[in-house]
Amino acid sequence: MIVTLILRASLCRIASGGACNRRVAAKMTIEDIQNAIRAGRVRITDHADEEAAADGLSYDEIEVSVLAGGIIEEYQTLRPYPSCLVCGPAADGGWVHSVWAYNESNRWTVLVTVYRADPSKWLDGRERRRSN
Repeated sequence: MIVTLILRASLCRIASGGACNRRVAAKMTIEDIQNAIRAGRVRITDHADEEAAADGLSYDEIEVSVLAGGIIEEYQTLRPYPSCLVCGPAADGGWVHSVWAYNESNRWTVLVTVYRADPSKWLDGRERRRSN
């Protein structure tokens, strides 16, 4: 990862003629989020807590879905931290969608929101259905 950041910074300097005043963020991975969860470096927003309760999702079920899931959408430009949509299996055979932000500097992750994927909007939980 350090090599990637150094390479990106070098490429930025080359592309800008020597000056690079914009920070190039490393791309967050599912492993970053999973490692933060395993290490207990997780914050849960009030919104995520409310949405989990509304959909009858326990934190254990959310955690299992992320550990067995994958990133299906990325929101790299969101602030204050880049975020992503993770899809993983639910205990009832459906899919859990959770949006996670990741702070690269302290390696903490934030559960922004969570919900059960609506089968009328998602194919296999991972691909949005096209509207006619």
